[in-house]
Amino acid sequence: MKAAQFSRFGGPEVLEIVDLPDPHPGTGEIRIRVRAAGINASDWKKRRGLMDRELPQTMGYEAAGIVDELGPGVTEVAIGDRVFGFANDGAAQAERAVLSYYVPIPPSLDFVDAAALPATVETAARALNQLGVASGSTVLINGASGSVGSAAVQLAAARGARVIGTGSSATHGFLRSIGAEAVAYGDGMVDRIRVLAPDGVDRALDVAGSGVLPDLIELARGPQHVITIADFAGAQRYGVRFSSGEDGRAFDALVEVGVLIESGQFAIRIGQTFGLSEVAEAHRVGEAGRVRGKLVLVVGQ
Repeated sequence: MKAAQFSRFGGPEVLEIVDLPDPHPGTGEIRIRVRAAGINASDWKKRRGLMDRELPQTMGYEAAGIVDELGPGVTEVAIGDRVFGFANDGAAQAERAVLSYYVPIPPSLDFVDAAALPATVETAARALNQLGVASGSTVLINGASGSVGSAAVQLAAARGARVIGTGSSATHGFLRSIGAEAVAYGDGMVDRIRVLAPDGVDRALDVAGSGVLPDLIELARGPQHVITIADFAGAQRYGVRFSSGEDGRAFDALVEVGVLIESGQFAIRIGQTFGLSEVAEAHRVGEAGRVRGKLVLVVGQ
């Protein structure tokens, strides 16, 4: 099968498409013929050598496709089913992939939309769970217009929370359309938020990593009410929790989001698609940060 791989650390130019043996699922796992695979910031961190140091390495942790092989003990899906989910081995950007956690694709979604969901939804739901966001609470999401931020807005709104989201003025129409009260970030942000919430907010989630943790701590009345997924150094400095997969995963959110999608309460925004052979260009576009929405590799037809 064809798969994305790199044999040395560096820029997008180290990525290549290679022939690898077809993988096979273990107990509780399935294999899919990949139709689409998501691209994430962790992909270029991995490629730069900021994560695992072994070489060579394959790419990708989320994919959508058609089941073509079942591992021992799998009964909830069948050959030919459309599914999406996580590849724990980090080899989802390939013609075939083994998924360790998977759910059926909602009927209204195509493979590209489905492949964009797993990492984004799990990250957002995990952070909201850790914050204890629930009905009646007010949550501030810093960096609300990106993939994870917009997922967090929609999931929090579905829980019955009031959501205030920061973003550039160009994103405010989008933020309002998904259920947030939009506020411009930058100088004066705290004052603008206090116009909406004079007593501050109950919880705050930092998705952007833009150096605003002291402001979020002030607004949420203490570091214990703030979580960041983007500012590790700031979290250590200010006593804020940094959310990572090591804290446990929110895999059940993939089931939840399917229900929300079918009821019109959740939508994913695709920024750009690429063919598998264009994976290096996808990295260049992603690292430049100029495309709003999720980047997805279209692998098969």
